Amino acid sequence: MFLFQSISAVDWLIWVVVVAALMLLNEAARLNKWVALGLFVAVPILLTLFVWPTTAGAGSSTGTWFHWVKVYSALAGCLGFMALRFIPKLQHKKWALLFPPAILAINILEAVIRDFQVSGLHGMVDGVMMNGGPWNIMNGIAGIINIITITGWFGIIISRDKQRDMIWPDQIWPWIIAYDVWNFAYVYNCVGDHSFYAGAALLISCTLAAFFIKKGSWLQARAQTLAFWMMFTMSYPAFVSNSAFAVKSSHSAAALMTVSALALLINLAVLVLHIYRVVKHQRHPLKDDVYAGTQAHDQVVADNLPTTQQPTDLNTKKTASQTPRMAH
Repeated sequence: MFLFQSISAVDWLIWVVVVAALMLLNEAARLNKWVALGLFVAVPILLTLFVWPTTAGAGSSTGTWFHWVKVYSALAGCLGFMALRFIPKLQHKKWALLFPPAILAINILEAVIRDFQVSGLHGMVDGVMMNGGPWNIMNGIAGIINIITITGWFGIIISRDKQRDMIWPDQIWPWIIAYDVWNFAYVYNCVGDHSFYAGAALLISCTLAAFFIKKGSWLQARAQTLAFWMMFTMSYPAFVSNSAFAVKSSHSAAALMTVSALALLINLAVLVLHIYRVVKHQRHPLKDDVYAGTQAHDQVVADNLPTTQQPTDLNTKKTASQTPRMAH
């Protein structure tokens, strides 16, 4: 195959199992705060003390600074989002609403830095085959654009159902697709032999959850599925590298260039859309919901706010993000 050396029917079956398992774990974490605290506090403490020093030590494919930073930043995101969901006072604080977009931007920036770093690496590095090149620079630029096009920073709301999900109405599907393609390209560039699972399966799991189970909850699902995946892969790194189900990248320069070029083009397209809406509708990209007035945005608002709190005219300059939406 173009992207990978070979994929058997069993590999595809395991891929589906991984997607399903991540989605089920995400749903478990949505049940209530006690289940989530067990999954995101108790389990990581036990793994940190008794498992990861052995499985994710020096020389392991998950023994780099990036993997350790990634697992704890993903867990920090999950816990921070839980604080917003279950501590009502925080929902009224602008500084607290900055946390989700800030940690998202930091996570993207971590990957951008790694992409730039890998551009000069070749051969086996920390147990991972590297084939650095200009594609890493291209994808790093795509990641920077992805950060720039994060919008609706203060428009995050909490759903009124029993799950109390963290909902981001302005994080609509074009941006999510752009992120997914960029992130797959990052994983393919930097840990290509892991990308069948850590790239494609992981990204599909949170995107399906956000598109078909709870619309508007993509960032929450992304953080939770990423945390679960990182905990698993740091505990059992051989699964994606040496197990019977491992799928190796083709390490083809053409494939690397293609996925990175695609990521850059799609993110540029979202940037054009972003600028168009900011200029045409006179929206502040940080204070306002840039996509207020679109069906994708407005339906999420309608599904998660009481009627009395819903904006009366989302097509005017006054956007949903300018309407008080956190009050009980």
